[in-house]
Amino acid sequence: MTLCADAGLATVGVIALDGTKVAGNASRDRTLTYEQLAKVIVDEQLATDQAETARLGERRGDELPEILQPGDGRHAWLRAGRQRLERERFERSEPIARSRPARALESKRRLEEELAWEIHANEAYEHYRATGRMKNGRRLGAPPKPYTPPAMPQGKVNLSDPDSRLVHGMRGWVQGYNAQAVCNDQHLIVAADVMTASPDFGHLGPMITQARDELAAAGVSAPPKAVLADAGYWHLEQMNEITADGIAVLIPPDSSRRKDARPGWRGGAYAFMRSVLATEQGAELYKQRAQLIEPIFANTKHNRGFTRFLRRGRAAARTEWRLMATTHNLQKLHRHFNAPAD
Repeated sequence: MTLCADAGLATVGVIALDGTKVAGNASRDRTLTYEQLAKVIVDEQLATDQAETARLGERRGDELPEILQPGDGRHAWLRAGRQRLERERFERSEPIARSRPARALESKRRLEEELAWEIHANEAYEHYRATGRMKNGRRLGAPPKPYTPPAMPQGKVNLSDPDSRLVHGMRGWVQGYNAQAVCNDQHLIVAADVMTASPDFGHLGPMITQARDELAAAGVSAPPKAVLADAGYWHLEQMNEITADGIAVLIPPDSSRRKDARPGWRGGAYAFMRSVLATEQGAELYKQRAQLIEPIFANTKHNRGFTRFLRRGRAAARTEWRLMATTHNLQKLHRHFNAPAD
């Protein structure tokens, strides 16, 4: 990034943000439930025991392991708990084990960990509703409907790469990651990251913060003039945080596939954004989003053939994605210095 900044490529007039789904080093068929995982682990243990018996006879002296037993409302609290768990997992950045039995045990542990977080988040929500108060000091309304978390983990996890998820791309569902990128008007990638959530919702603030940090580290302290993203990034709180720094944000509240406005998305910020995008200047500016970011993904996936991560785990996939971004920028730098003179 520093070399590109020295060459004048790290401009911050307009930056565009988008994500693309990239398959992981894992098969979709290896996504299992808790009960399926328990059976896999038991089968592995039985197979190991039988092999040792055949090889060592009665000299083993051990025993077979025990068989495993198999808005701002509650939903928002549970979602926040899952998001916090994802952040903690990424901060630990534990490598994915090579052996299949170890991955099975780790996958089982993750499902149990997710259930523990759900129970914790639910208890926190119940406590909040029982003791919390509104801004005017009055107690909260009627207690929420009772909810009891399941006794056994209900989610699924991929046995090959437990960090990967089923993410929805242009060609359907793939087992992999949501690769995010931010570029400027020179088609330079100024931020790149890998997310486990399939939707782009919630990634606007973190990606723009990362982009500004990367630019600042390269000596570019000026804030962007405008941020462009598609409807999937609409997050009013994060948008307000960005505009508070004097940066214009253009994100349509409605998907391009919709003919009418989303139900309930009328008035206020929704109407204001639609009016801005309806102007000649707003429409012309927003048109740059596809012109800036989408050719980068097309070049990376189709021309360079990057359609699948080779490494497992979010941290490893993130390193791989950032390596692709770095080589992309080096190519831009090479062409900049070797462009024919006018």
